[in-house]
Amino acid sequence: MEYAAIHHQPFSSYAYSYDGRTVHIKIRTKKGDADQVRLMWGDPYAYTIESANEAQMKKIASTEVHDYWFAEVTPPYRRLQYAFVLTDRDHEDRFYGSSGVCPYHAKTLGPINDYFKFPFVHDIDTFQAPEWVKSTIWYQIFPERFANGREDLSPEGVLPWGSKEPDVNDFFGGDLQGIIDKLDYLEELGVNGIYLTPIFSAPSNHKYDTLDYYSIDQHFGDPALFRTLVDQLHRRGMRIMLDAVFNHIGSASPQWQDVLENGEQSRYKDWFHIHSFPVKEGGYDTFAFTSDMPKLNTANPEVQTYLLDIALYWIREFDIDGWRLDVANEVDHAFWKTFRQAVLNEKPDLYILGEIWHNAEPWLRGDEFHGVMNYPFTAPMIDYFADSGISASQLAHRVNAHLMNGMQQANEAMFNLLDSHDTQRILTRCGHDEKKVRSLLAFMFAQTGSPCIYYGTEIGLDGGNDPLCRKCMVWEEDKQNQKMLKFMKRLIALRKQENALLTYGSLEWNLLDDRNDFISFSRAAGDKQLIYFFNQGSAPRRVSLQDLKIDSSTKVYDAWTEQTLDHADVIDVNPGEFFVLGAAAAL
Repeated sequence: MEYAAIHHQPFSSYAYSYDGRTVHIKIRTKKGDADQVRLMWGDPYAYTIESANEAQMKKIASTEVHDYWFAEVTPPYRRLQYAFVLTDRDHEDRFYGSSGVCPYHAKTLGPINDYFKFPFVHDIDTFQAPEWVKSTIWYQIFPERFANGREDLSPEGVLPWGSKEPDVNDFFGGDLQGIIDKLDYLEELGVNGIYLTPIFSAPSNHKYDTLDYYSIDQHFGDPALFRTLVDQLHRRGMRIMLDAVFNHIGSASPQWQDVLENGEQSRYKDWFHIHSFPVKEGGYDTFAFTSDMPKLNTANPEVQTYLLDIALYWIREFDIDGWRLDVANEVDHAFWKTFRQAVLNEKPDLYILGEIWHNAEPWLRGDEFHGVMNYPFTAPMIDYFADSGISASQLAHRVNAHLMNGMQQANEAMFNLLDSHDTQRILTRCGHDEKKVRSLLAFMFAQTGSPCIYYGTEIGLDGGNDPLCRKCMVWEEDKQNQKMLKFMKRLIALRKQENALLTYGSLEWNLLDDRNDFISFSRAAGDKQLIYFFNQGSAPRRVSLQDLKIDSSTKVYDAWTEQTLDHADVIDVNPGEFFVLGAAAAL
């Protein structure tokens, strides 16, 4: 057994409170090394060999090099002491505790310090996310390009809607009234959460160079119009999340202009990271290398007060439901901890979403964010379905590794996406292969987490990297891909119908056929499961339901069409297509 591969860390995604009572425990071993793993646990004040509890751990995931084992326990007094017994393929047992690996003797307790501790399971220390997020289908809108509802709001020099491919500085006149006018469309589509990129006053079309955080951009509308939007969304049972750009501010902002004018005498000089005076381009920290976006110093108490007041203002005045935090990984952890306390004291079920493109575990420990834009989860899906760059088993291994990196309740509240205003549109990434797009969407919607659609995906909008991914929405029905729209409506409806299973159910990979590019996995909870089949190969694949060994008393059906099937049926999954089989106990 490879001892160096064995890993467990208390008070991390390997050992954490799930609900204030139940503790989730994971351990990692070298792939194929352990035949079984047992969890030995009990109360630290009354732990003896005779009183020890033993739980058989389940192997819940594998990667190319590791296996992951899982158990959950509910200590009666909320106190927990535990260790592991690992059995190799030769049936030899080893004890693994806080001091490492040693031989296991069933009648020897071992020193008390050899056990891992979870001293007390506190509700307040438990990662908690708003329940509503877990049943939300998000729809991301870039307001300047969604719909022009009031031409009188349009900026000077506005271009006719959709008249050309967008350039960096183009304006087409999208506004808040346009979104309000299309709420019936969005409700019929089935989405129930709207994420707006910034709407605050700013000179650009994207509004990430904020001028005034307290005002709606004049070309989008005014507070009354925004209040109407929020109220109408809430009446429809829909939520709204705004974009907070707190890492940096626009160079046209009064604060930065004061610095340029007054230099070292400016009362705002400590609001920024300025290297030297007089201020020159390159002499201060910015977002990326964008000189018109100077970085804010969020360790400054005045900046903290300023930004927290802004966050609370939009909650108090307009009852928004979430904050998406731009460039969240470049802001200090101390500020985000304070931010979380402030906004949740104001609205306890507000959703806090960070923009982080890499492993975000340090931000997802329960004291900062509820979720992040799940780009590391996006990557293997696109690598497999869109680019054909990895095998079926590599896809599964990378998905497993990502899921194992987080607490279960963090995974449940993640913001899953395939594209956004910062990436190529998924249709373009897939080389305009609609089958690939549909498979990708179906795969993403089958995973734990809250799925998001970038506006226009549902009607076949394409586009390369920024600014081409920010095209005008197409509203003429004869120019929309109605087949894709019908597909998206059904996919969203299926997700809503099976949301509990797809949020909380287990994930099991049934078949990973690298040679023929065929995947099958199941999502299961209780006596119900959905079994997915994806054929990315070049030949049809026949699936015999008899070979699945589903109990004969179980009802089987086509989950997409809801047509009842027979246990003797054979299903053909054609190249580039997928099939979803439902199996549930007969009523």
